[in-house]
Amino acid sequence: MSAVPVYRVPGVRLAACAAGIRYQNRHDLVLMELAEGGAAAAVFTQNAFCAAPVLVARQHLEKTAPRYLLINSGNANAGTGEAGLAASFETCRLLAAATSVAMNQVLPFSTGVIGEDLPTEPFAQSIPGLLAGLEEDQWEPAAQAIMTTDTVPKLASRRFEVAGKMVTVTGMCKGSGMIRPDMATMLAYVASDAVCGRDSLQQVLGDAVAPSFNAITVDGDTSTNDACVLLASGASGVAVDDAGTDAGRRFRAAVNEVCMDLARAIVADGEGATKLVEILVEGADSEDQARSVAYTVAHSPLVKTALFASDPNWGRILAAVGRAGVPNLDISNVGIWLDDLCIVSQGGRDAAYTETAGQAVVGKESFVIRIALGRGRASARILTCDLSFDYVKINAEYRT
Repeated sequence: MSAVPVYRVPGVRLAACAAGIRYQNRHDLVLMELAEGGAAAAVFTQNAFCAAPVLVARQHLEKTAPRYLLINSGNANAGTGEAGLAASFETCRLLAAATSVAMNQVLPFSTGVIGEDLPTEPFAQSIPGLLAGLEEDQWEPAAQAIMTTDTVPKLASRRFEVAGKMVTVTGMCKGSGMIRPDMATMLAYVASDAVCGRDSLQQVLGDAVAPSFNAITVDGDTSTNDACVLLASGASGVAVDDAGTDAGRRFRAAVNEVCMDLARAIVADGEGATKLVEILVEGADSEDQARSVAYTVAHSPLVKTALFASDPNWGRILAAVGRAGVPNLDISNVGIWLDDLCIVSQGGRDAAYTETAGQAVVGKESFVIRIALGRGRASARILTCDLSFDYVKINAEYRT
């Protein structure tokens, strides 16, 4: 059971089942239903080898608002060519035929092993049971069913009241490895009972994704299947389109908080991860420059393995900053901190720094690496994790 409260979203129902697509004796297929008249927004992977369900979901979402989302785990249906597209369309057709909605009102999503054909027979066999099992309180089984190498289901929820009416925002996601933002590297589904038009909903989602799902990295790999969907059923009757109203502001805050909670959960559950690390870069010429430095540090195998060892190897951090491509970097202006402990000042080891103090910080499960470039006023922050023995083991054995 989730340790956080997970609120039902009126107008959004879910069901999960064990379809046997790849996994045995566990749920691996999810159906989400959005009430008629609801709205949806989505962002997708920027990987050029995007999966068949991504192509189909994009195409369908451009034409109409969805009524159903169909999500499978275990098989990514990526790198499967025309056969993969045909399989994704077929899963949509099967659900449309069983519900009497248009085929383009079904959005397919897949996650799992790349390069294997997606069987459609398990979908045909499972859809009747999924439809019969739709309920508003099935978020936890659904979050478990979309897991691949995740060790825990990931859920977040918020509520707020406007003029005596309760508005709910609840979300779930999966993600543990192949995590590097280039949209929102994972599968994530956030739903609300607010009233919101598609254009406004798309703006809300874009604003929420930028500091959350697009500011995390586990291993630097962007998946072929990433998608993040925001649904608004309208069941609460509270309109949130206008960001200038109290309802609009509180809705945006709730969506942002849910996305941040889910993004942190992904990094904390990074494959084999033992540390959750925030990298904050300040004093840059631009946000892009700050992000480039942050990602160079976060993606350094030497830095990540030192973090796993609880080794405050500041030289590795300094080297990563130096190769991040900052033009004419004056190293005498660079400072680096572990939480509040200064480890580098004026381009070298801080005079007051001790290894004992550094080890005390990096020995914690969560801490901040703060880097000041001394150039401008721009900053950026990302979340990352360490690189452990288990990461190699999990990915070496993923298909076996």
